[in-house]
Order: sequence, then structure tokens, then C-alpha cells
Amino acid sequence: MGLETLFIFLVLTSLVLLGSSLLHSSIRVVALQGAALSFLPFLVMESSWAGRAVFLAALTMGLKGIVFPILLNRSLREANLRREMEPLVGYSLSLALGIALLILAFWLAGRLHGIGVGISTLSLASAFFMMFIGLFLIIARRKALTQVLGFLVLENGIYAFGLTVVGHIHWLVELGVLLDVFVAVFIMGIAIDHISREFDHINVDQLDQLKG
Repeated sequence: MGLETLFIFLVLTSLVLLGSSLLHSSIRVVALQGAALSFLPFLVMESSWAGRAVFLAALTMGLKGIVFPILLNRSLREANLRREMEPLVGYSLSLALGIALLILAFWLAGRLHGIGVGISTLSLASAFFMMFIGLFLIIARRKALTQVLGFLVLENGIYAFGLTVVGHIHWLVELGVLLDVFVAVFIMGIAIDHISREFDHINVDQLDQLKG
């Protein structure tokens, strides 16, 4: 898998998330993103850092491609959910806004590339686009589980940006980010489970019922 192919795949899967209401399918797409990102260390790190690239790739695949999806699918089953039925922003409009965000991402990438950042415009734009999509999913979706997916996509964008821009010197920071996300997803899964036991829904705009 080439670097350009990888980033095109990440852009397309992010667009798929905008148009999907099936939560199980969305979890699978995020898992595929994580699996694809496990190839990134081999594509951007120097050959002298091969051992660390293998370690980071294995960690990325294990957490993003396997552990996170398992935790999220378990939360999905326990919450008895199948779809995001009432998003704050509809799916057709979400896709239209996604195209606008993609254009914005390429514009920002072009500006950064023009001032001397030595990586391709596609790599920068893809990383920015994933960050935008992650933030959009957090804001525009009602289900807490979908917002967790948005958080993971946001982190995928940060991971891609950090590893592509800083390369081999920044892998310890990225490891810390991965572990933080692991803890965050685990806690969110527990929270979703407890909320689903108390309510017939987990729409975040209805959680004000928890107020004393």
C-alpha cells in the first residue's frame, strides 16, 4: 500500500461515516481506518527505525483495529442500539458539508505546503480532513457511541498528522495518545452501559434528566 493510496482510503472511509446510520457498520469503518493506519509507520519512518516502526504498527493495529472495535461493539450490544436515527445534522447534508470540509482541508494543506512543510499536500489534507470529520461527528450526532467514534476519527487524524510531519522522533508522544484513547474509550463504554440501564435511549441532548 502506497502513501497516497493510504490517505485516499482514509478520506473515503471518513466520508462513508458521514453517510452511515448503522452503528455496527460505522464501528467497522473506524476499525478499517485503524488497520490502515498501522501501515503508516512503514511508509514514513526511516529504514534505520524499522524495529520501532514494527512496534508502533503492531500497537496501532492491536488498539485501533482490534481492541477499540471490540469494546465499542460490546457497548453497542449492551445498549441495544442499531442506528443513529435522529442526528442533529441529516446524512445528506452531512455529506455535502463533508465535501466542503474536504475542500477546506486541501486549502489549508496547500497553505502549509507553500510555507515549507516538507510533506505532500494530500497527506496534510487527509489528516486535517479526518480531524474535521471527527469534530463534526462529535457535534452533529446525538448518540454517545457515535460521538466516541468521532473522537476516534479525530485522534486518527492527529495520529496521521503527527507521524507524517514529525516522523520517527515523535512516536513516543503518539504512543501516549493511543493509550489515552484506550482509557477514554473504555470509560465511555462503561458510561454507555450504565446510561442504557437507566434510560431507554442514550441521546446526549436528553441527558439533562440526570440533573438533580
